Amino acid sequence: MFDLVQKYKRVIQVFLGLIALTFATWGIESYTRMRGGRDTVASVNGMDISQREFEQELRRQQEQLRRRWGGAIDPAMLESPEMRRSVLEAMIGERLVASEAARAHMFMSREAVIEAITSAPDFQEDGKFSPAKYSAYLAAQGVTDQGNVANLQSQIPLARMTGAIADTAIAPRTVVSKIASLEAQRREVSEARLEVKQYLPQVKVTDEQVKAFYEANPADFRTPERVRAEYVVLSAEALARQDPPTESELRAAYEARANQFTVGEQRRASHILVKTKDEADKLLAEVKKNPSRFADLAKKNSQDPGSAEKGGDLGWFGRGMMVKPFEEAAFKLGQNEMQVVESEFGFHVLRLTGIVAAKSRSYEEVKKELVEEIGRQKGQRKFAEAAENFSNLVYEQSDSLKGAAERFKLQVQSTGWIAKSARQELGALDNPKLLSALFSSDAIKNKRNTDAIEVAPNTLVAARVVEHQPAAQRKLEEVKGDIAEMLRNREASSLALKDGSVKLEALRKGQDAGVKWSPPRMISRRESQGMPPNVSRQVFGADTTKLPAFIGVPLPDAGYVLLRVSRVVDEPAKEVDPQAALRTAGLYGNAQYEAFIESLRSRADIEIRPGSLEKK
Repeated sequence: MFDLVQKYKRVIQVFLGLIALTFATWGIESYTRMRGGRDTVASVNGMDISQREFEQELRRQQEQLRRRWGGAIDPAMLESPEMRRSVLEAMIGERLVASEAARAHMFMSREAVIEAITSAPDFQEDGKFSPAKYSAYLAAQGVTDQGNVANLQSQIPLARMTGAIADTAIAPRTVVSKIASLEAQRREVSEARLEVKQYLPQVKVTDEQVKAFYEANPADFRTPERVRAEYVVLSAEALARQDPPTESELRAAYEARANQFTVGEQRRASHILVKTKDEADKLLAEVKKNPSRFADLAKKNSQDPGSAEKGGDLGWFGRGMMVKPFEEAAFKLGQNEMQVVESEFGFHVLRLTGIVAAKSRSYEEVKKELVEEIGRQKGQRKFAEAAENFSNLVYEQSDSLKGAAERFKLQVQSTGWIAKSARQELGALDNPKLLSALFSSDAIKNKRNTDAIEVAPNTLVAARVVEHQPAAQRKLEEVKGDIAEMLRNREASSLALKDGSVKLEALRKGQDAGVKWSPPRMISRRESQGMPPNVSRQVFGADTTKLPAFIGVPLPDAGYVLLRVSRVVDEPAKEVDPQAALRTAGLYGNAQYEAFIESLRSRADIEIRPGSLEKK
């Protein structure tokens, strides 16, 4: 357990932090925003959720899903009413918690927030607050110190409230063990695929069917309004590249922060954790007589499973990484010295196995970090100085971006044909506000520059239309080939589903369905061996009281797959996997949080504007 807490301390912190992470997407002003704005999507106890906030959060979650699943996710799902509803419900939950915090007068003083910042581990260097680390964090977030402190005055109480709710949920050890066993369970599976292409020869599509589909679905065959555009991007990053840090600036920064580049003393230790002092004293006496037996005794006697497997080895650590009594003893002992130490976990037979003295990192070692940090700082200063002039210039010289590009040494970039939808690979232009400006009547008719619009922290973009195409209906002759292919595939998929259902019924009756099975493979819930998630879920949801068990799963646009489960191997976990324990705790914590949200919802004043979930 001692090694477990040390090793997974950060994971546990991250889990609790993730619950409250979404509060950072809207600041303290959300508590005082009044009801009634025209762009309000919903209102919760008088606190509005604006259309802009909703669209930003929707895009953020869509991007997360794209990064996670890539091409495996259906783009239409990201635009579905269900997706939009899910995002809104989560935002309503946040407002409910914020409302409860306001009702309870939960608010931190500025002094308390500053104390929390200066004591946060992420901003520590050798046990002391590091202004450089904090400044780098502010720069990365694109916020000022004052703004960060103001937001944290509301966010920290919310995070604590949310964490406290999750902490009240206790995952029983038997449940953790059961879940671990289910995750470890393996099933032997064979499959037979009925692919769409097998059924295509049976399908005939007539011109009349193609025409009927075209006439019934005209909106599917309209080309959207499109433009070709050019644009310029003013960013702190681009300005930093124009003026890289000089050698003298880097040297001066290194000398001014020399104490920040000192690596503290590191120590390495092994331990045997037991419950009583008598046990510890006996083991200490035994290893003093024969030090070579330490690893064997740790494996046999230590109550810390994580380090016991490694002969008690805890690896290298610095100050602040171990519980205090253990750390104090470890940093007093000499090489290979041993003693018994008591901590909140029990009694440790501690043996020091390594010492690395503190040392300063050389200029060459930290030069790359300094280049990035100083370059970022210079870029932000230049951006702050240039932003207003850039905005004025693209407005005053509205018929061209050339003047702004030359003044700030930027490149005028061009796009291909783009539509107004922001769900495209548009880079800097992938911003709803910018696209809305680009498709405005002024930008299209008069070919004027858009305003300089902030698309990201420290990033402004101005664009202008070069060419415009209005929306148009495509002719039947243009699309009939695509329609015919789509109808053939659709009908072939239907035939595959019917044939698969018949074969599945025959297999379940013990008959020969005439299918060719693939070689069997063993899969688990955590290791599906490349099997698609929707298919593996069906495999592990199948009733296996009688083997072999047969399952059929439709594959959208790909056919049908038959699966035969021939063997189930249960492997009860000998020890509770720390990761399984964390996952189970997360499930219980989330359930507790959802129950809390539901209790708040039952007595809350919630209004959702009709039509607010429609795609804009």
